[in-house]
Amino acid sequence: MIVLKSTSPRRKELLEKAHVKFKVAGADIEERLDPAQTPYDNVKRLGLEKALVDRSSYPNDILIGCDTIVVLDNQIYGKPKDRQDAFQMLKNLSGKKHQVMSGVGIVLNDRIKNFVVVSDVCFKSLSDEQIHTYIDSGECFGKAGGYAIQGLGRNLIDHYDGSLDNIIGLPIAEVLKEIEAIQHVED
Repeated sequence: MIVLKSTSPRRKELLEKAHVKFKVAGADIEERLDPAQTPYDNVKRLGLEKALVDRSSYPNDILIGCDTIVVLDNQIYGKPKDRQDAFQMLKNLSGKKHQVMSGVGIVLNDRIKNFVVVSDVCFKSLSDEQIHTYIDSGECFGKAGGYAIQGLGRNLIDHYDGSLDNIIGLPIAEVLKEIEAIQHVED
């Protein structure tokens, strides 16, 4: 059985869309960023930590943990705390290219796959009014970087390169490939 160690509705939806049979279990960890690590290394570590939470309760199950961050000029943008934080994030992203990084951990017994998928997103130049209108929609909250590409946030974006599923929160093609690989090692 595949166990998604995340309560993110977006990750759940992406797995369902791929017709994967799975169950959901939370991964209650402190998402602590280590200032001595790069954003890449931080997100890679967090993805694996989420997969490993309560690992002994899931013998012979494939555990998937994932963490997604937005990075601009080596600064990590998490989920906005409030309207002011959301405004500042979106203002900083306006007219610029940033990276969306998802760190994924896949665990099956003593086998571990840990990787990062990076996509580039380029925002349009946004007016303060456009930013406030988007914040008023409420969609910015609970999302890394303060936007949702699969919703109204697509109107903020000029273009992207890489995996759309990664930008949404789970790089499904890469996850399915690594699940296949980890299963064959076990056979």
